[in-house]
Amino acid sequence: MICRNSMKPNLGPIVFGLVLLVFTAQSTDILAQSPRDAEVGALTNAQQHRATVTKGVAFLLQQGQNRTDGSFSKQLSPAVTSMCTSALIRNGVSVENPQIKQALAFIESMVQSDGGIYAPGSNLRNYETSVGIMCLAQANEAFGDARYDEVISSAARFLKGIQWDQGEGHQPVSRHYGGQGYGSHKRPDASNTSFFLDALKEVKTESNSVAMAKAITFMSRCQNLPTPHNDAQFAQVVGEDDRGGFIYSAVGEGETKAESTSDTPIGGLRSYASMTYAGLKSFLYAGIDKDDIRVKAALDWIGRHYDLNSNPGVGQQGLYYYYHVFAKALDAYDQPIIKTSDGEAHNWRSELVNVLAEKQNADGSWTNPADRWYEGDPNLVTSYSLLALSYCK
Repeated sequence: MICRNSMKPNLGPIVFGLVLLVFTAQSTDILAQSPRDAEVGALTNAQQHRATVTKGVAFLLQQGQNRTDGSFSKQLSPAVTSMCTSALIRNGVSVENPQIKQALAFIESMVQSDGGIYAPGSNLRNYETSVGIMCLAQANEAFGDARYDEVISSAARFLKGIQWDQGEGHQPVSRHYGGQGYGSHKRPDASNTSFFLDALKEVKTESNSVAMAKAITFMSRCQNLPTPHNDAQFAQVVGEDDRGGFIYSAVGEGETKAESTSDTPIGGLRSYASMTYAGLKSFLYAGIDKDDIRVKAALDWIGRHYDLNSNPGVGQQGLYYYYHVFAKALDAYDQPIIKTSDGEAHNWRSELVNVLAEKQNADGSWTNPADRWYEGDPNLVTSYSLLALSYCK
């Protein structure tokens, strides 16, 4: 901030120019846009994106990292270090940066003898290993070499080894089949399975693999849609409001994040947004065509429930996880404009940049007052936000 008494007369034209620029940018919402108006508006959003990212990156590097071992919030999970490091790399921080190298070394220190990338004794082995693979694959690309290929390959074998399939005693008719859980063998769920598919997408040899096909079998059974891919009872009684969306797990009688087996008046299960975007992304990553009934139904649900003020279906819970998967899924869908059921067109990238800029804390971090799923931790939530912003360029 410049003290008023310190302003010099020759700054007047500059200040006037800035005021004029702000007025011109704001005018695009009121007046019919000329090409020049649209250019100024786009520049303003790009500047906001850049400023928001810069503050978030500075927070992680200056305040978020443990400079002794390179970790971020390791008391929660080494996955937070992988998420933060991925966010930094994807937002332009060089892999030659000493802090990035230190973080990558910490992730490598979590490689276990079975090939997984997780904390000793962890019950989050699928999640931690999946995000570890994604981070190291992004580092490989940034370094321009294959230095982590062996670690990534071993980690992928580990993940396929804990996938719920015939080796785990589950045949294709089982609703467990193809899914991934946290790794504690409680039950598979759509969130962990989507992380698994994210990781496999980064492994070139896994494109169109058997493991991906199995995972899509599980994900299809988590969709509130009666098709040959899902004959579960909850999908047969789905109401129109929930049709096409996703629940958390199809195991047993089904599970939503409200953890109810009869969440709607007609005995069905409520869809919610973060799992629906995760399901859409999973289909697209596995090569399912956009004209497939499952993809179209998921897009229809999104059109009816498009919202950036909440995680539709669960409110403020998991809001930043939602922002991350929202951006990643719509980037994979590769359409800059989403038309909602009311006929309105949404530039989802521009709108998400605006929302995240508004919610950013003064120190550059983000946190969620609804602290479920560790969203009170600024490192984790800042990584979600920066990853989401990386898909809004």
